[in-house]
Amino acid sequence: MGALDQQMKVAVVHDWLVTYAGAERVLEQILRLYPQADVFSTVDFLPDSERHFLNGCTVTTSFIQKLPFARKKYRSYLPLMPLAVEQFDLSAYDVVISSSHAVAKGVITSPNQKHISYVHSPMRYAWDLQHQYLRESGLDTGFKGWIAKYLLHRLRLWDYRTANGVDVFLANSAFIAKRIWKVYRREAQVIYPPVAVEDFTLVADKEDFYLTASRMVPYKKMDMIVQAFATMPDKKLVVIGDGPDMAKIKQQAVGHSHIQLLGFQSFAVLKDQMQRAKGFVFAGEEDFGITPVEAQACGTPVIAFGKGGALETVVDGVTGLFFAEQSVSSLVDAIDRFEQTRFDPEACRNNALGFAQTAFNTAFSLALTEACSCD
Repeated sequence: MGALDQQMKVAVVHDWLVTYAGAERVLEQILRLYPQADVFSTVDFLPDSERHFLNGCTVTTSFIQKLPFARKKYRSYLPLMPLAVEQFDLSAYDVVISSSHAVAKGVITSPNQKHISYVHSPMRYAWDLQHQYLRESGLDTGFKGWIAKYLLHRLRLWDYRTANGVDVFLANSAFIAKRIWKVYRREAQVIYPPVAVEDFTLVADKEDFYLTASRMVPYKKMDMIVQAFATMPDKKLVVIGDGPDMAKIKQQAVGHSHIQLLGFQSFAVLKDQMQRAKGFVFAGEEDFGITPVEAQACGTPVIAFGKGGALETVVDGVTGLFFAEQSVSSLVDAIDRFEQTRFDPEACRNNALGFAQTAFNTAFSLALTEACSCD
């Protein structure tokens, strides 16, 4: 069990289990460190094909698991989730680890237990990004909007109060550590999330095209990337991903043969495109951002929006370039600068290795050992 006392009982609390994504990669490594841990989650609707990372662990779920339409509409039960996580009886455990971007950190623990919370982000939609989320959901006005605002107000009060039940905060980036301080007035140690850099191969000979890959949701700014390349017919762009903005992006790409939309693709296709691309374009403001690190693991430099986690994963002028605004003109300018800059694929790869799974496991294990050795 990492470096913890072998006799210690460990519980791991996760927000919800519905897919294998970034937060679940962190959970996977935590369970490798502490394979005897018990897992708790508000809901567990993971398909059998994605359960491998749990390594046979039994998952205890909340009452939300059995509510009507929970499989498809679990997010609609967000107002009930604080109550749900408070019902988990964790009194038998010595150490409680919460992996939280929503409510997991709000579990109830006693003074005799250590609660270590790895925070992917304080609830974005309840704090600094509330107005953006309300606009995108069509809830910024009207009666339903007032209900949503009131519920988010109550959620903020609960979220702030439950921060007092956490002994040690761990953040997935310095950007999130600043958010934790702003919201909870608590210091957080930065431990970058694990990236499977060993799954990617360095390829030094690049082809003459750019790549972007992401879910097509508004804050990822995939539409802006396509709009920018529409003004540069001499530069080829390959787009991987799907989501609510797909129809809009397809329309923007009409008549531009140099922009290729591949839709959702397997990991093998994504890896192949990443290894061959001359540059990877990343326009969202992310808490950390795994794909820019994966691109660098292929020796591919990154053109990234210069805010959020990208500032910690991309070395400006060495493993990529930043653009200052989420605008077409700013991105076009960055592409022009990129074309005039030489990047060393080896430097990109070496930078990515600093975010490997082994680095996460070492830092996380040490943090828990130090937390549990303190009175």
